[in-house]
Amino acid sequence: QVLLLESGGGSVQAGASLRLSCEASGLTFSRAAFAWFRQAPGKEREFVAAISWNGAETKYVDSVKGRFTVARDNAKNTVYLQMNSLKPEDTAVYYCSADTPNIFYSNDYRFWGQGTQVTVSS
Repeated sequence: QVLLLESGGGSVQAGASLRLSCEASGLTFSRAAFAWFRQAPGKEREFVAAISWNGAETKYVDSVKGRFTVARDNAKNTVYLQMNSLKPEDTAVYYCSADTPNIFYSNDYRFWGQGTQVTVSS
């Protein structure tokens, strides 16, 4: 059973930083692609960032480029999303997702965490 456990969310002021973590189990971590999605109230879930199985490739939605960084630590089975210069429009529930390496290119992830709330006030 694949389990993805997110942590690190919270309530911050605009301009602050947060680092989200996603600890994975039940899969071969070093052979999995990971992504972060978010869903704001009343909106559809949105792709935020992804990292390939070997960390060689990353991709971001335009609205977070230059502010967010996705990274992975295979020794800790953990994926991170470093979020800097947070804006009120970043407020959402953030979800970690995982799948086989090829899914990095399609964003059609099968495995999901429960999510962690990020609230940014102005």
